[in-house]
Amino acid sequence: MGDYNEFGRLMVESHNSLRDNYDVSCPELDELVSAALEVEGVFGSRMTGGGFGGCTVTLLQASATERAVKHIQEKYHGSPTFFITTPSEGARALSL
Repeated sequence: MGDYNEFGRLMVESHNSLRDNYDVSCPELDELVSAALEVEGVFGSRMTGGGFGGCTVTLLQASATERAVKHIQEKYHGSPTFFITTPSEGARALSL
């Protein structure tokens, strides 16, 4: 089992670097990340994709999912869409 707190911290550092050093974030992404980080049970959050809009990814405890979704919907000025996923073994060949 990995260190979720450390990984979350690195996610936030990565987001801050993309925002501050590379100028590829935007106010909307920063707002989504900030809102996510206010929720108890969230380890980290960051923008993902090519930047300048798009989406964020947030690592959180499963028990914090509903609380995080509700909080982000209340705090964010737009209409976010959520894709709730769980970790898997990763990419691999499947037998059909």
